[in-house]
Amino acid sequence: MPRKRRLLAQLSALQSNSSFPPFDALGNLNATPDGDSSLKSSKYFVIEKKNSSQLEADFFNQPCISLAKSFLGQILVRKLPDGRELWGKIVETEAYLGGEDEASHSKGGKQTQRNAAMFMKPGTLYVYQIYGIYFCVNVSSQGEGAAVLLRSLEPLQGLDVMRELRSTSRKGPTKPLKDWQLCNGPSKLCQAFGIDKAFDQRDLTQDAAIWMVPGHDLPGEQDVVATTRIGIGNRGEWAQKPLRFYLRGNKFVSVVDKKTEREMAAMGHFSCS
Repeated sequence: MPRKRRLLAQLSALQSNSSFPPFDALGNLNATPDGDSSLKSSKYFVIEKKNSSQLEADFFNQPCISLAKSFLGQILVRKLPDGRELWGKIVETEAYLGGEDEASHSKGGKQTQRNAAMFMKPGTLYVYQIYGIYFCVNVSSQGEGAAVLLRSLEPLQGLDVMRELRSTSRKGPTKPLKDWQLCNGPSKLCQAFGIDKAFDQRDLTQDAAIWMVPGHDLPGEQDVVATTRIGIGNRGEWAQKPLRFYLRGNKFVSVVDKKTEREMAAMGHFSCS
């Protein structure tokens, strides 16, 4: 047997022997002569680890209504410039289908400088201003000009910081906000998370200041209420379509639709409480 083949056969036998540890090429390359690889690793072999729990592109790449429902229970993370992180569970969303949707900013398929993010790849943030002072944040989905409005969050981490950020945007002396008041509305959650126009067109799968991670104990269909959207004015049949979704029984939801909940209970979707 040629020398090279004999050496390869011996190496294979060693690696298959359970009494030997697995061969770790990267570990051996990083190791220093004294065996300490903790602080002296070569810069050429340093691998920057990505947050393995972060929601990635394939999650956002789904139809608008499906994405709006899938967001419920997931967690939005905002990293502030000073390193502090704010966490909030998504408990309420609205789907805007683009094109034919008369309540959408992209109705008729019209693309403008303002709504350009709605036509970008799924997972792109669309941030717009209302009343000249408040912001709302949406996430693009599958479908031309389709996006999901993040309407309410349940604060999980950094509540004191959220309270500070909310207070700076409120005029005059005010009472301290209760936890359920921090993010129970699209503009409120933007204030609490420090989200403004600078976040428009950012990619949730790539940005270092804002991303999403999977939630725990995600809701089932019986936990989700589907009802009409809020504040869209006279949009004909589109004002009546059940394109707002929220977690039933969650006190951080902005507006509870008791009538729809009773109807769903009567149909056996869940017990009426």
